[in-house]
Amino acid sequence: MAFYKDAPGRKPQKNHNNDSWADEGSEYTGAKKSGYGSRSQGDRPAGKGGYHRDNRRDDRRDDRRDSRSYDRKPGRSQDRRPSDVRPAPSFRDHEFRPTTPAPAPAAQENVTPPENLLAGRNPIREALRAGRDIEKLMVLKGELTGSAREIVQMAREQHIVVQEVEKTRLDELARNHQGMIAIASAYKYSTVEAMLQEAEKRGEAPFLVLLDGVTDPHNLGAIIRSAECVGAHGVIVPERRSVGLTTAAVKASAGAIEHMKVARVVNLSRTIEELKQRNVWTYALTMDGEDYERVNFKGGVALIVGSEGEGVSRLVLDKCDQKVSLPMAGHIDSLNASVAAGIVMYRVLSGRRK
Repeated sequence: MAFYKDAPGRKPQKNHNNDSWADEGSEYTGAKKSGYGSRSQGDRPAGKGGYHRDNRRDDRRDDRRDSRSYDRKPGRSQDRRPSDVRPAPSFRDHEFRPTTPAPAPAAQENVTPPENLLAGRNPIREALRAGRDIEKLMVLKGELTGSAREIVQMAREQHIVVQEVEKTRLDELARNHQGMIAIASAYKYSTVEAMLQEAEKRGEAPFLVLLDGVTDPHNLGAIIRSAECVGAHGVIVPERRSVGLTTAAVKASAGAIEHMKVARVVNLSRTIEELKQRNVWTYALTMDGEDYERVNFKGGVALIVGSEGEGVSRLVLDKCDQKVSLPMAGHIDSLNASVAAGIVMYRVLSGRRK
């Protein structure tokens, strides 16, 4: 091979084996390390302008570009992301998922309101005219016009509690309520006079139980049951701020309501005054009264039981003759209203039998 020492564009290189000159680039091996292979430049087709391009090298570069993770970064244009990149397959794609048919919509049944619930203006109007016992009248807010105003006026004349409620509350109780629902008593009320007459008929001193602010129907039913067991002549409840003879109260009495008179009065304090005039002593069950075992329950007795939270109201307490309490030996300083009433009622029975 000829050597041209003075050829223009040639760079002399020293050959350590023989002090001869070699062609420029003949000892360069970087092409093999970068992945071009041993294919010579003459084997590759020449591109535009004499540039010989290795197509395999471009394919490998594209593969490496596709395998990269293209995360969104500020300033990166989204259109640079390749369109053929797909998420990795998930094992959930191969899960067995049985196809269950969608449940058919439940057919709306005609809900029959309970017997003690009156819905609509005409049924409520006729019940008021017939003198039926109504616990409460619920009226839609803003509906006190026309016949509704007349019905509300009739209810107030009969001392029935009238409560304005939202439409959703009425919809929960009945359909086609016409903006008005009345809750009738599950049992017919008696009178205080009938109770006193029952005591006179038996030849006994009156024994009555008065409830002040008891709002739990289960407590009312339990007290009625205990009162019947001790031979009381009746249970008296106020019209307001107290539970009446609802279905739950009647059920909790376990049938005692069939043998026990229950009266509902407008003013409990006035009733106490009338009983005192009939020689009936009134005893209020409180926390700071005299020990119930030391109290003499001879003669006519009217036992007054308050709510568990507030007890007997101050106005009623001022009308009573004596305060009575139960001793507490535990960590809790109160009893359930029906339990406390039952204990004292049996003490009254024990004193009357001596």
